[in-house]
Amino acid sequence: MSFDFDLSTVLDESRVLILKSSKKRVALKALIDCLARAPQVKEPLELAEGIFHREQLMSTGIGMGIGVPHVRLDSVESPVMCVGICRNPITDYESLDQGPVRLIFMIAAGKDQHTEYLRLLAYVSSKLKDERLRNALIDAPDTKTAYRIIAQKDK
Repeated sequence: MSFDFDLSTVLDESRVLILKSSKKRVALKALIDCLARAPQVKEPLELAEGIFHREQLMSTGIGMGIGVPHVRLDSVESPVMCVGICRNPITDYESLDQGPVRLIFMIAAGKDQHTEYLRLLAYVSSKLKDERLRNALIDAPDTKTAYRIIAQKDK
């Protein structure tokens, strides 16, 4: 199944990070800080509270080395995303497959943007099923290369 989505509408190169921490909370905090600087996010504190609350309900580790923390908030104007590439596997992520996480795709959208939010989640999940893509991201030497790999249109 292929979902057509232009990632450049929700992600720019400045929101792709290479993370060195092997701890879930530290990695999420770095991504929250990055996403909070996006113009679409009006209340950084609400973003942090929303992401950590969501993780308390159930881990967003979906398996295959991927975490997709996501939240819908009134203070987010339009869907926005940031990406963390973990140089050190995060073993305390509590993924569905109990494996470590190497890629984190953090997504925030407005409360009234249910359709766009679900389309973005579906697109990211679908795209990341490609093991070659996941490995290319993990092995990317820098954020510029990683962004190019992520933003590449599906063939």
